Amino acid sequence: MNLDKKKYVQTMFDSISKKYDFLNHLLSAGIDFYWRRKALKLTGLRPEAKLLDVACGTGDFANDAHKKFGVKNIVGADLSLKMLKLFNKKFNYSQGRTIQAVAEQMPFKDSAFTNITVAFGVRNFYDIKQGFLEFHRVLEKDGKATILEFKMPQNFLIKKIYDFYFSRILPLIGKIISSNPEAYKYLPESVHSFDKKIDLKGLLYEAGFSNVEYYTLTFGLVQVAIAEK
Repeated sequence: MNLDKKKYVQTMFDSISKKYDFLNHLLSAGIDFYWRRKALKLTGLRPEAKLLDVACGTGDFANDAHKKFGVKNIVGADLSLKMLKLFNKKFNYSQGRTIQAVAEQMPFKDSAFTNITVAFGVRNFYDIKQGFLEFHRVLEKDGKATILEFKMPQNFLIKKIYDFYFSRILPLIGKIISSNPEAYKYLPESVHSFDKKIDLKGLLYEAGFSNVEYYTLTFGLVQVAIAEK
């Protein structure tokens, strides 16, 4: 690929940036707040953490780390400049900053962070394994990477309901509200593809992580992987 995917993802998120938060909270019925905070709690995030939020978007994950867990030293990295502008408007860290960057090529020194977070962004990487290798490189020893991502539930009935909502209802709402309806067709397609092709735990171990804790939340609708260097 995969510069084509990189450009596509950048253009798509630039186009939906203004409605991104509203649609996220609406389409998840607000459960996304719980998912992020639960993932950070499972990580054991501490106030003194040096946190890199990858594919940070408008900064909801970083905002929870700051407000709920007391973290002040935060860097947000994203490909979309429009998302980063909204990140900066949402809150201002005295010790934090944002930078335009992709996971596969991060402009940071080795062992620069104690923690990495990424919420619903790994499936948008153009080379997931390379992204995880970079995670491992920029984390300190014993540092943790926390990945929150959608998945297809295993329960047959829940999977049918979820698939109907993702394939029919979500794109319709996205079309009505968003200026880029294609973005909300991409979401279910990317989740299906990710679920079929990507072994999250396996790729993290291949990238050099020594231990990976894995959880599913809300009837298996989302997954949390916490990888320790």
